[in-house]
Amino acid sequence: MKLLRYGRAGQEKPGLLDAEGNIRDLSGVVEDIAGEVLALGILARLAVLDTAKLPLVPAGVRLGPCVGRVGKFICIGLNFSDHAAESNLPVPAEPVVFGKWTSAIVGPNDDIEIPRGAQ
Repeated sequence: MKLLRYGRAGQEKPGLLDAEGNIRDLSGVVEDIAGEVLALGILARLAVLDTAKLPLVPAGVRLGPCVGRVGKFICIGLNFSDHAAESNLPVPAEPVVFGKWTSAIVGPNDDIEIPRGAQ
């Protein structure tokens, strides 16, 4: 079972990919794929669901960001030597830690929006 979020941007619903590759609607079971749903107890409850009884989502629906309600987006950069080499930078003694705006989180096939004036 693979958890996912699907639907229009900003209005994603929770879902899962069943063994046959179909998306099933989880909105009757959980509110969203977010923090508390990823706790072991709830994941265990989801793992034993009869997925065939969940509503089937129409094919071709947009896949959204993998998790919702993200409070902070902390990134780790130059955390392996190939990444440093690709960036033409020396391997740092410690990985580089930096933040991103949560608006940078998009679905796997979404366009990347470049802010006005950015290069």
